[in-house]
Amino acid sequence: MVDDLPSGTVRSRPSLVSRRTALDLALSCHPGPTVAVTLFAVAMAAGAGAPGRTTALVGAAILAGQLSIGWSNDWIDAGRDAAAGRADKPVGDGRLAASTVRGAALIALAACVALSLALGWRAGLVHLATVASAWAYNVRLKSTLWSWAPYAFSFGFLPLAIALALPGQPVAAWWAILGGALLGVGAHGANVVPDLQDDRANGVHGLPHRIGGTATSIGSAFALVAATVLVVLAPTGEPSAGAALALVVAVGLTILGTTIALSGGRSRLPFSAAIAVAGVDVILLVLSDWVVH
Repeated sequence: MVDDLPSGTVRSRPSLVSRRTALDLALSCHPGPTVAVTLFAVAMAAGAGAPGRTTALVGAAILAGQLSIGWSNDWIDAGRDAAAGRADKPVGDGRLAASTVRGAALIALAACVALSLALGWRAGLVHLATVASAWAYNVRLKSTLWSWAPYAFSFGFLPLAIALALPGQPVAAWWAILGGALLGVGAHGANVVPDLQDDRANGVHGLPHRIGGTATSIGSAFALVAATVLVVLAPTGEPSAGAALALVVAVGLTILGTTIALSGGRSRLPFSAAIAVAGVDVILLVLSDWVVH
């Protein structure tokens, strides 16, 4: 067969193109939060004594849900990210087609529905409600005064979804749900602050955009610390020395993240610090009696 390509043209290898697409898809799923939330959920299920199959299924369902959330965010925000010149976003940078990310988001969502319902209808419906809440943020609520609500709902009810997947279908303690909601509010603020100016320029006017970066950073810090204090003090019995140390670590991480956020710039370290605080709180949950039978 005669090659119709002009002389000197290098034909792209399909495998190389596929690898690039896979890498860009991995970057578009918001890998940090996606991996962190999945690992937190697996740790909580295993720590509560879930069988290996249930723990694996919890991890798969949470991962599918988080992938759908991350990809839908980049799909829906493709135009805004391109206008803001977001080189860290493969879709906004033009390296990945929005249609590709849309297809990935919908496939992940379909997998999330099947995997969630495999945990039982109660756990499945609660988890799907948390995923729907996050999608509502991506579609509309991020530009309203209620931008914090999906984070509070999704993080708050995730412990309940995990508890309901356990044998006997117990529930999560009230303080685990409230602590998760506070973590969500804190994470929302830490995530949004670096992009406030770009978001405003592209028509996004959530609560942080209306009250400003300073108030958002301080409010997020209070929410993160309050979540940790709740997880330390609310369980029955005296807090252990380890719990007190965890509280000190969480406060230190929060102060570090808030200081960086208040200094201005586009650093993602405050959001990373918020994820680290969430990790500390998950460890406290695993070591406490957060499941109510």
